[in-house]
Amino acid sequence: MVARHSVQRKTARSVVLHLVRIIANERKTSKPMNQPLDAKPLDPSKLLELVAAAQNAALSAYNPYSKFAVGCALLSKSGKIYCGCNIENASYSVTICAERVAASQAILQKDMQWDSIVVVSPERVTICGVCRQFLHEFSPELRVWSGYLDNPDLIGPVLLNAMLPAAMTLARKPAPV
Repeated sequence: MVARHSVQRKTARSVVLHLVRIIANERKTSKPMNQPLDAKPLDPSKLLELVAAAQNAALSAYNPYSKFAVGCALLSKSGKIYCGCNIENASYSVTICAERVAASQAILQKDMQWDSIVVVSPERVTICGVCRQFLHEFSPELRVWSGYLDNPDLIGPVLLNAMLPAAMTLARKPAPV
């Protein structure tokens, strides 16, 4: 039994050392691994603006069943911010997530190239699978941040295509003339 624990400790130690080497090598690269190759870092003041917009959007959430408000701010590459909140329904499957509300507003304005999204809630959550697929349709390299309703602390960015590595894709047909 003691020998087995010793082997497990040595194995765990070697795994940790391997991960430390990987992280050290990533830090030597010119761009973080979670950024698109052509991405400029998001300006900190713009990121704070997105957090505030998402927190404000959460105030409009219709959440009589869960009492769990979610707000979202989607930044398009044109610089416009689209906000969304969760909208619940007694038939849970018809509930609309904040991310799809924001994205739908951008699509309505024909602004379909997106840079970043911030999602806030009472407890930090990640984007659900349905929203990941929905957003991936338009912006696979979308930068995603998760945060809270009551403070500006964030986790991210994480690239959407890293969150959904096996996204469903289909060949697009040309628009009718």
